[in-house]
Amino acid sequence: MTNRRNFLQGVTALATLSLAGCGWRLADVRASTSSGRTDRLYLYTWTQYSDQQLLQTFSTQTGMKVFVDPYDSNEVMLAKLLAGGGGTYSVIYPSDYMVEKMVDRNLLRELTPDRLIGLDNLFPQFQNPSYDPKNRYSIPFNWGTTGLIYNSEVLKQAPEDWDYLWQNKAILNKRMTLLNDVREVMGAVLRMLGYSYNSQNENQIKEAYQKLTELKPAIAAFDTDAWQNQILAGDLVLAMCYSADAIRVMKENPKLKYVIPRSGSSLWTDTMVIPKSAPNIDGAYAWINFILQPEIAATISKRLKIATPNSAGFELLPNEIKNNINLFPPDTLLEKCERLSPLGQFEEVYERYWTQLTSS
Repeated sequence: MTNRRNFLQGVTALATLSLAGCGWRLADVRASTSSGRTDRLYLYTWTQYSDQQLLQTFSTQTGMKVFVDPYDSNEVMLAKLLAGGGGTYSVIYPSDYMVEKMVDRNLLRELTPDRLIGLDNLFPQFQNPSYDPKNRYSIPFNWGTTGLIYNSEVLKQAPEDWDYLWQNKAILNKRMTLLNDVREVMGAVLRMLGYSYNSQNENQIKEAYQKLTELKPAIAAFDTDAWQNQILAGDLVLAMCYSADAIRVMKENPKLKYVIPRSGSSLWTDTMVIPKSAPNIDGAYAWINFILQPEIAATISKRLKIATPNSAGFELLPNEIKNNINLFPPDTLLEKCERLSPLGQFEEVYERYWTQLTSS
């Protein structure tokens, strides 16, 4: 998945949060970081997925200086690792389906439960997720859905499903964007057609591609990031997006609304993993334990309104956030959502049609 997450913009409160819950572990890390590469922690994460104040808080507690390199898609991240460019990173943030791919390629270090503090703070469904049973390789960071954000002042009829884009092509002409993500875009159209997001039937992929060629002349761009400023400026009236981004943008303009299409969409989880090549294992565990603290999880969720997988953190949230269905959708909607799954060599079929679509 491409960049969906603007994480902790202006989080000033974190600097004063107590870290007593894992202080002894952080103290141990401080003691072991007096020299060499262990006084630095490199994160490889989504574009704008960290905040300087958060990093400074962690650095103050551990004595480690944190460096962040961004990427804007799981595929870019994986390609860099496979090309040997990931040797400096101790924590990486792959999405759920990418965790499976990285495990299959023997890229991840199996986690040691005894070194983790707060696993039992997670909601049950995140303690044994389908993409990584028993969290052997990954710890969930946040989760969300994919859907549509639209300007309710301009579009009087709210979109209810993906087919709205085709039915209102003239109104939306050059004023809508789709994600720059093959699996998300093809998956949404597959779902609209009654198929699985994870279809491995080439006839179904071709049918989705043909539907998209009908829509393409009206699409302003395949974009995952720039739509945010454009929809706030009024240049766009609708965008396919990730819920975390939508909720942040909606705070700036209440006339913007987010919907999960009724035929279903994708359900995603972003995680934290330690690559086998990680040079600072102690620092990696300290960072994960830092994020697992309920107070940190709640502050992140409250200030940015992202959906935390941390049950203990969730309980610290005010009711207006707990009851926000864009953050925590009802089961009736989630039941129609699917997680993206790795498709092995069949992904080449998706890529072939995607290249034809985006390059024509």
